[in-house]
Amino acid sequence: MSEEQATEHVTKIPLDDVQKTLYQAGEKIYPRKVSGLFARLKFLSGFILLGLFYFLPWVNLKGQQIVLFDLPARKFYIFGMTFWPQDAIYLAFLLILAGLSLFFFTTLAGRLWCGFACPQTVWTDVFLWMERVIEGDRPQRMKLDKAPWSARKIRLKITKHTTWIAFALFTGFTFVGFFTPIRELSLSLMNLTLGPWEIFWFLFYGFATYGNAGWMREQVCIYMCPYARFQSAMFDKNTLIVAYDKNRGEPRGSRKKTVDYKKEGLGECINCTLCVQVCPTGIDIRDGLQYQCVSCSACIDVCNEVMDKMSYPRGLISYTTENTLENKPAHIFRPRIWFYGAMLLAVFIGVAYSISQRNLVAIDILRDRNSLFREAHGLIENVYILKLMNMDDKAHHYKISASGIEGLAVKVETLSLKAESGEILDIPVSLSAPPSSLKQRSSKIEFILQSIDEPGLETTEEARFLGPVPRR
Repeated sequence: MSEEQATEHVTKIPLDDVQKTLYQAGEKIYPRKVSGLFARLKFLSGFILLGLFYFLPWVNLKGQQIVLFDLPARKFYIFGMTFWPQDAIYLAFLLILAGLSLFFFTTLAGRLWCGFACPQTVWTDVFLWMERVIEGDRPQRMKLDKAPWSARKIRLKITKHTTWIAFALFTGFTFVGFFTPIRELSLSLMNLTLGPWEIFWFLFYGFATYGNAGWMREQVCIYMCPYARFQSAMFDKNTLIVAYDKNRGEPRGSRKKTVDYKKEGLGECINCTLCVQVCPTGIDIRDGLQYQCVSCSACIDVCNEVMDKMSYPRGLISYTTENTLENKPAHIFRPRIWFYGAMLLAVFIGVAYSISQRNLVAIDILRDRNSLFREAHGLIENVYILKLMNMDDKAHHYKISASGIEGLAVKVETLSLKAESGEILDIPVSLSAPPSSLKQRSSKIEFILQSIDEPGLETTEEARFLGPVPRR
């Protein structure tokens, strides 16, 4: 086709068809209920994740909520450990772990996270379950939506949305319970004394859950989630994906179980379209790998059921690789997997070790800016302000010492060195040393802060001691 013919062909496309393609509203998807191995694994994953979300805020350890992000007090309680803003480095490492996990699992098994652990997927499954209980499975829901409005239809719709809203509000309440002690929050809710920010996030998170899981569903995965767009950068032909085996399935066609499909020139796909009916994003897996596929594996379960009924081998749709489908050698555990796995393990061990060795007391040293040093009673004196922070869950008494110069003496101008949990003390400290001990203009010293009631709790911090130019 010449360039002129191609241009003429394009211009002949009706404008109405173009507008219909661009602006056509998406059709509602009615996923059919499915059972099987992957459905059970998905249920187990959702049960554990939702159980942790709704149950953890109610668990107390030593009188403290086991997971609580206390923003006003700048304390973060996580499984018996208390973290402070100074521990923000662990958040950075947590993000690195999340990124490496994403690379590892996506390279290994595609969108495994999307299908089994993503909050959007988990909460959508719950909302779909409630919808099925109230309105019925796929055929009943489709019939109900097409039917004219009646007392029964209004009753079912009101019941469904009331259930959705109640569950969404409970989800919002639980979310706020991670930031405000949930028992106090419960009392405030019953007494109608919630604060403005608590009300805002309670309603906002509830509304987001209701909208995303109840109404938008697959639209979030297809249009809003960026993961669907950049996942291809982590895929290769050895990545495990949910795929349809065209070599076995084509040409597809309906037939009776007793028919010898090979003599009829057919493949094993009976074109029942059940794989499409169970798909939460409404795609046809037989069209090949598509970015809309969230790897929920529902099509694998339903296709295996059909294969069993037809007495065909399972696996027409399965977790496989592109190389396997092309009859090429597949290498699932390839260098990329080992590299990501080793990096993930190394960072995890490093973070775990760092947290286990975390020091619960810290000091920052500020020099007196009024003078570099001063001479008093034949000694050279430097003045500092030590900022002591107790990051333990209980109060401690401390003592301060210093080393690094012979004859170095410490004078603490504060009578009490008791710091409550989370308290920051400003401690004026003066150090004095004989001029004969100063070998240079600036000498390195160390401040040593040690708990009196718990000797193992201590820390050291380097500083500089300034003096006159030594005489030769």
